[in-house]
Amino acid sequence: MRAVVQRVKSASVSVDGSITGEIGKGLLVLFGAEDGDVQEDMEYVVKKCVDLRIFCDEQDKMNLSVKDIDGEILAVSQFTLLAEIKKGNRPGFTRAMKPDTAEKMYEEFCHRCALATGKETKKGIFGADMKVELINDGPVTIIIDSRNKI
Repeated sequence: MRAVVQRVKSASVSVDGSITGEIGKGLLVLFGAEDGDVQEDMEYVVKKCVDLRIFCDEQDKMNLSVKDIDGEILAVSQFTLLAEIKKGNRPGFTRAMKPDTAEKMYEEFCHRCALATGKETKKGIFGADMKVELINDGPVTIIIDSRNKI
């Protein structure tokens, strides 16, 4: 399971010109489920996302989590995070989880983030052609991969 976490001042996702999710200060999380991912992978990625200390404290040190700042999370499904690009220039996606299972993982990810933060996780629409807008703060961008947790 992979997540690209961006610290944002604001972010939104829209489908066909209508906003489906929008946040102020918090995290934009691009989420991708890989074939073979299990509950342990989900728990690891959720915990890392909500506990990452990437927001600044009073001394301007990255020492606070999205929970600490009462921030929001916008989660966007993105199977292209699992692209294979070792051979040639056209990405392959055979490592990406099949859509029906991946959608369940995405929904579970959003639900668990909401439980961990006590706030609704805003989201896009799984499998849709989405447009994402954000104001990246920093910029701060962190990649989380449950296959590289040790």
